[in-house]
Amino acid sequence: MAAQPSAKQLELAYTFFNEIGIIAQLSATRMQRVLPHDLTQSQFSVLNWFVRVDVQATPGRLARAFQVSKGAMTNTLGKLSGKVFVTVEPDPASGRRKIVRMTPSGRTARDQAIAASYPALQSLLKDISSEGIAEALPLLQEVRQILDAARYETEVGPS
Repeated sequence: MAAQPSAKQLELAYTFFNEIGIIAQLSATRMQRVLPHDLTQSQFSVLNWFVRVDVQATPGRLARAFQVSKGAMTNTLGKLSGKVFVTVEPDPASGRRKIVRMTPSGRTARDQAIAASYPALQSLLKDISSEGIAEALPLLQEVRQILDAARYETEVGPS
């Protein structure tokens, strides 16, 4: 069994994740300002998920992936469907389930959103080196993979 982390290690981990949270908030706000097609950050994230993870999903799978309620995901998918960026169709294998797929125009909107973020990224690269980003990326990917794998485990905390 591994030794319990020290108070100093716990404080360091807290500071690390606090910085990630602040960066996430600041970058999401910056991205939201440049998103085309009146996309929200959550709508863009769903489109990006289809490119990164899978070409189709059920609304429930997407809700679990984004850790939001099924109702919240249904609302996001309804707006994306209204923009013709996704299709939501009955699953032929089940009378109740739906299958969601990104449309070609959804892929175009996602690509345009990423391109719209380039000026902000160019500005950032004036102050931080791409080498520094490349050095930090493996650790961030490892943390994401650990948290992603643990997302369905039962949370343990104070009673």
